[in-house]
Amino acid sequence: MKNRMIDLAETIKSRRTIHDFIPDKTPDKIVVKDAITTACWAPNHHLTEPWRFYLLEKETITNVCKLNKEILLETKGNETAENKYRRWMNIPGWLVVTCQKSDDEIRYQEDYASCCCVIQNLMLVLWQKGIGTKWSTGTITFDERFYDLIWVNRELENVVGIIWYGYPAEIPQTVRKPLQQVLTELP
Repeated sequence: MKNRMIDLAETIKSRRTIHDFIPDKTPDKIVVKDAITTACWAPNHHLTEPWRFYLLEKETITNVCKLNKEILLETKGNETAENKYRRWMNIPGWLVVTCQKSDDEIRYQEDYASCCCVIQNLMLVLWQKGIGTKWSTGTITFDERFYDLIWVNRELENVVGIIWYGYPAEIPQTVRKPLQQVLTELP
């Protein structure tokens, strides 16, 4: 058991957000589906299992990239829109995670937190398999047209994020604040 805990701690500490993927090397869908199955063991209040996963294929990915380009043309100009379009088209794997809505605000907050846990689990499981991820919540995830493209009813679900995945072209380095900056001990 001790070795498993060391492995888990090392996986958590070594995982990084990947910005650049090897473009033509897409992880096997079976590996991704197995990772989703494992990720779903995230804690969730009253076992609501509020998460939903949408594995995007080439046609949908292309349409999402075109929509993002359109949004960026309106807000950032042609050069930024074109650069982002090319970059997004080279991302090998796309997954969208949503959270089922609830009329009960407290339940929805708990469910949303559970969806965040499931995403973290997913990223850690994929990382153990050498697959990097980036969790994105950009402007596009709030656009009605995006919901239409991924066939999600906004009345029933909210997008928690796009999870891009693939084999890392580069693994960034980072540091965290010391414990004394983030921990307060109360009497």
